[in-house]
Amino acid sequence: MNNAYYYLFVAIGGAAGACLRFFIANIVLNLLGKGFPFATLIVNISGSLIMGILYGLIEQGILEVTVYRTLIGIGFLGAFTTFSTFSLDTLLLMQQGEIMKAMLNVLLNVVLCVFAAGLGMFLITNK
Repeated sequence: MNNAYYYLFVAIGGAAGACLRFFIANIVLNLLGKGFPFATLIVNISGSLIMGILYGLIEQGILEVTVYRTLIGIGFLGAFTTFSTFSLDTLLLMQQGEIMKAMLNVLLNVVLCVFAAGLGMFLITNK
Protein backbone atom coordinates (compact mmCIF):
# COMPACT_ATOMS: atom_id res chain seq x y z
CA MET A 1 0.00 0.00 0.00
CA ASN A 2 1.21 3.51 -0.86
CA ASN A 3 2.55 5.53 2.12
CA ALA A 4 0.23 8.39 1.20
CA TYR A 5 -2.70 6.21 2.29
CA TYR A 6 -1.27 5.95 5.79
CA TYR A 7 -1.26 9.73 6.10
CA LEU A 8 -4.86 9.71 4.96
CA PHE A 9 -5.70 7.09 7.63
CA VAL A 10 -4.02 9.23 10.31
CA ALA A 11 -5.93 12.31 9.13
CA ILE A 12 -9.30 10.55 9.03
CA GLY A 13 -8.75 8.89 12.40
CA GLY A 14 -7.44 12.12 13.91
CA ALA A 15 -10.43 14.12 12.72
CA ALA A 16 -12.84 11.55 14.15
CA GLY A 17 -10.94 11.35 17.45
CA ALA A 18 -10.77 15.12 17.87
CA CYS A 19 -14.48 15.52 17.12
CA LEU A 20 -15.46 12.79 19.57
CA ARG A 21 -13.20 14.29 22.25
CA PHE A 22 -14.83 17.71 21.75
CA PHE A 23 -18.31 16.14 21.90
CA ILE A 24 -17.56 14.22 25.12
CA ALA A 25 -15.91 17.26 26.73
CA ASN A 26 -19.01 19.38 26.11
CA ILE A 27 -21.38 16.76 27.47
CA VAL A 28 -19.32 16.14 30.60
CA LEU A 29 -18.80 19.86 31.20
CA ASN A 30 -22.55 20.43 30.99
CA LEU A 31 -23.29 17.51 33.30
CA LEU A 32 -20.51 17.83 35.89
CA GLY A 33 -19.20 21.39 35.61
CA LYS A 34 -15.65 22.68 35.87
CA GLY A 35 -14.82 21.62 39.44
CA PHE A 36 -12.67 18.66 38.36
CA PRO A 37 -11.33 17.67 34.91
CA PHE A 38 -13.73 14.74 34.54
CA ALA A 39 -13.90 15.04 30.74
CA THR A 40 -10.15 14.53 30.41
CA LEU A 41 -10.27 11.61 32.84
CA ILE A 42 -13.13 9.93 30.95
CA VAL A 43 -11.43 10.40 27.59
CA ASN A 44 -8.10 9.08 28.88
CA ILE A 45 -9.70 6.01 30.47
CA SER A 46 -11.83 5.16 27.44
CA GLY A 47 -8.93 5.84 25.08
CA SER A 48 -6.72 3.53 27.11
CA LEU A 49 -9.40 0.85 26.99
CA ILE A 50 -9.69 1.20 23.22
CA MET A 51 -5.89 1.04 22.89
CA GLY A 52 -5.82 -2.17 24.92
CA ILE A 53 -8.56 -3.69 22.78
CA LEU A 54 -6.81 -2.61 19.57
CA TYR A 55 -3.49 -4.04 20.73
CA GLY A 56 -5.18 -7.31 21.73
CA LEU A 57 -6.93 -7.60 18.35
CA ILE A 58 -3.68 -6.95 16.50
CA GLU A 59 -1.76 -9.43 18.66
CA GLN A 60 -4.45 -12.06 18.03
CA GLY A 61 -4.10 -11.49 14.29
CA ILE A 62 -7.71 -10.34 14.02
CA LEU A 63 -6.76 -6.87 12.77
CA GLU A 64 -3.99 -6.01 10.32
CA VAL A 65 -1.35 -3.97 12.10
CA THR A 66 -0.42 -1.29 9.58
CA VAL A 67 -3.90 -0.10 8.66
CA TYR A 68 -5.62 -0.30 12.04
CA ARG A 69 -2.65 0.85 14.10
CA THR A 70 -2.37 3.85 11.77
CA LEU A 71 -6.09 4.65 11.60
CA ILE A 72 -7.08 3.95 15.21
CA GLY A 73 -3.90 3.82 17.30
CA ILE A 74 -2.12 6.82 15.82
CA GLY A 75 -4.90 8.85 14.18
CA PHE A 76 -8.02 8.36 16.26
CA LEU A 77 -6.49 7.76 19.69
CA GLY A 78 -3.73 10.30 19.11
CA ALA A 79 -6.35 13.01 18.72
CA PHE A 80 -8.89 11.54 21.16
CA THR A 81 -6.76 11.00 24.25
CA THR A 82 -5.60 14.05 26.05
CA PHE A 83 -2.37 13.58 27.94
CA SER A 84 -1.26 17.11 27.19
CA THR A 85 -4.59 18.42 28.46
CA PHE A 86 -4.24 16.18 31.50
CA SER A 87 -0.87 17.77 32.23
CA LEU A 88 -2.24 21.28 31.88
CA ASP A 89 -5.31 20.47 34.00
CA THR A 90 -3.04 19.18 36.75
CA LEU A 91 -0.77 22.23 36.62
CA LEU A 92 -3.77 24.57 36.70
CA LEU A 93 -5.18 22.78 39.74
CA MET A 94 -1.79 23.17 41.45
CA GLN A 95 -1.62 26.87 40.55
CA GLN A 96 -5.11 27.32 42.03
CA GLY A 97 -3.90 25.77 45.28
CA GLU A 98 -5.94 22.60 44.71
CA ILE A 99 -3.04 20.27 45.51
CA MET A 100 -5.25 17.37 46.63
CA LYS A 101 -7.34 17.59 43.44
CA ALA A 102 -4.14 17.72 41.37
CA MET A 103 -2.76 14.63 43.10
CA LEU A 104 -6.11 12.86 42.74
CA ASN A 105 -6.17 13.74 39.04
CA VAL A 106 -2.70 12.23 38.51
CA LEU A 107 -3.51 9.12 40.54
CA LEU A 108 -6.85 8.47 38.85
CA ASN A 109 -5.52 9.04 35.33
CA VAL A 110 -2.48 6.82 35.79
CA VAL A 111 -4.10 3.97 37.71
CA LEU A 112 -7.41 3.84 35.85
CA CYS A 113 -5.88 4.24 32.39
CA VAL A 114 -3.34 1.47 32.96
CA PHE A 115 -6.15 -0.69 34.33
CA ALA A 116 -8.39 0.11 31.35
CA ALA A 117 -5.65 -0.82 28.87
CA GLY A 118 -5.09 -4.10 30.70
CA LEU A 119 -8.84 -4.74 30.77
CA GLY A 120 -9.05 -4.13 27.03
CA MET A 121 -6.31 -6.64 26.37
CA PHE A 122 -7.88 -9.13 28.81
CA LEU A 123 -11.29 -8.86 27.16
CA ILE A 124 -9.80 -9.75 23.79
CA THR A 125 -7.25 -12.39 24.76
CA ASN A 126 -9.28 -14.35 27.38
CA LYS A 127 -12.57 -15.25 25.74
